[in-house]
Amino acid sequence: MRQHPHLYIDGRWTEPVEPHEVELVDPTREEPFARVALGGAADADRAVAAARDAFKTFSTTSPAERIAVIDRVIDVYESYADEFSELIAREVGIPVGNRAQVTGPAQHMRVARDIVREYPFESRIGNAIVRREPIGVCALISPWNWPIQTGVIKLVYALAAGCTMVAKPSLNSAASGVLLAKVLHEAEVPPGVFNLVNGRGREVGDTLSHHPGVDLISFTGSTAAGKQVGAAAAGTVKRVCLELGGKSATVVLPDADLERAARWNVQRCFFNAGQSCHAPSRMLVHESQVEQVVPFLVDEAHRFRLGDPLDSSTTMGPVVSAAQFKSIKEHIQSGLDEGARLVTGGLERPDGLDRGYFVQPTVFTGVTPDMRIGREEIFGPVLAVLPYRDEDDALRIANDSPYGLGGFVFGGDRENARRVANGLRAGRISYNGAATDSYTPMGGYKESGIGRSMGRFGLEEYLEVKSVYGFEDEAQALPTLFG
Repeated sequence: MRQHPHLYIDGRWTEPVEPHEVELVDPTREEPFARVALGGAADADRAVAAARDAFKTFSTTSPAERIAVIDRVIDVYESYADEFSELIAREVGIPVGNRAQVTGPAQHMRVARDIVREYPFESRIGNAIVRREPIGVCALISPWNWPIQTGVIKLVYALAAGCTMVAKPSLNSAASGVLLAKVLHEAEVPPGVFNLVNGRGREVGDTLSHHPGVDLISFTGSTAAGKQVGAAAAGTVKRVCLELGGKSATVVLPDADLERAARWNVQRCFFNAGQSCHAPSRMLVHESQVEQVVPFLVDEAHRFRLGDPLDSSTTMGPVVSAAQFKSIKEHIQSGLDEGARLVTGGLERPDGLDRGYFVQPTVFTGVTPDMRIGREEIFGPVLAVLPYRDEDDALRIANDSPYGLGGFVFGGDRENARRVANGLRAGRISYNGAATDSYTPMGGYKESGIGRSMGRFGLEEYLEVKSVYGFEDEAQALPTLFG
């Protein structure tokens, strides 16, 4: 049993004010493998005080000084890559073969560093100086499905801007949060700049959301929880950045390569056992072509190798917890009850896996927009295939959702596909499976969130804007804001 008895506050490992622990359950073995200390409201207060004190000096550092800090973090982080990979396999069931979960964070840190190197923190409009200044103390609340990367994206852009922070990972991934704090400690990030308080959302998360000493709260998680965070933050009018739920749609146009679209959609939807807010969990196919895509969907779903995430040949591990396992099974049952056609997968455990929270890759056709599996975020390896009559009908179905995080289009005619892509009400759209770019913004429309992370847009979430007048000579020497 691994023991993590400390929080990380003001550059020191410290015990909680009131000692509490939580056991982390290995979702493959359904048994505890670690104990982690839990903080409470008093610990959150201590962490905010440390961050506020550190902000006085860290906010005045130069971009070059902050770049040096980020470089040290990258070097230490990469020395722990194998340990992170093994830990998140035990903690949340992510296969060790999924190296993107571990290599991606270092790439995001490099992008943030390079953006700071070129970013104009001062520019001019006319004879005025426009300054971009760090916003202050940031509360960073991250989820378990990308346990390292999401937290890293938040903290590295806060560092890049000159902010200080209090991080609260999900309890499901609390141990990797501790290891990340160890990385920043060994990288000699100044005391108080980064603080870690593991704890329950209703205690630590709520305290940070209400806290008058917090200037910004960045939250990634469910839409329901995000609404609570936003409501709590409104009391002190702090900036809120929210990346929330999704029910992303892939629109497969009639002139698309159907096999390519089907196989890509299954791979992308079931990546990370379907536990991704951008997962294309709705696939819209012309009503005359649904039966043509089914064999490709079934074949690709069967290519996943389910098993122990510590085995390098495993491509799909268990879902994160008993609660998540139960919720996914309830959604599958609702699909059966509401008349959708199950073409592969289902309620039974995968063959040979009688222990662990394993869910078969599951595909339904004949789904209508009013069915639960066609509307709700399932956060598991379940794909709903919906037929459409024409392109206008496809856009209507795709946009008939409270969510708007991602969207995908497959088609042969680029001009027509671009028109459809432009019609999707979502924050990120990919054509024919094009890869995303770490320099570009990520975020959602509607109930999928507020604000943007990553790239220049992500940096600017952590910056305030100040106009300064009367220094015309200095302003003339600066780049013009609008070119």
